[in-house]
Amino acid sequence: MQAVADGSRWMLKLLPAERLPDALVEFARRHGVKAGAVAMGIGQLKEATIAFWNGSEYVPRHLETPVELVSLSGSIAEADGEPSIHLHAVLGTADHGAVAGHLLSGNVGLLVEMLVETFPDRRFSRPFDEALGVRRLDLEPPT
Repeated sequence: MQAVADGSRWMLKLLPAERLPDALVEFARRHGVKAGAVAMGIGQLKEATIAFWNGSEYVPRHLETPVELVSLSGSIAEADGEPSIHLHAVLGTADHGAVAGHLLSGNVGLLVEMLVETFPDRRFSRPFDEALGVRRLDLEPPT
């Protein structure tokens, strides 16, 4: 990964065979990011797994052929002291269709370009919400 900062903004370039969201976890660890937003991402994935939240669980769909990463957005927080990444993606298929959802994983093909906005004086958390069965973003967690 290449990463360049301009104040609180980071431009990232992920290289072939890097994986999402793992590369963002490593980025957050390396640079001490405890609060952030993935403002945009584009590129190409060799394969990806996306999911749809049906109200009680994620229903995954694995795409085994290359797809264009048309749009990527999300957030960076902490859960149990580790970076917690939540990503959504729109993926373009060879027939010029699109599939979208929660990006569970993706293997970078050619490259992925991404803009990450960080909040250096903040810490976002992602506590588990028992009622919903998922981790939800908390912008002002207790200290």
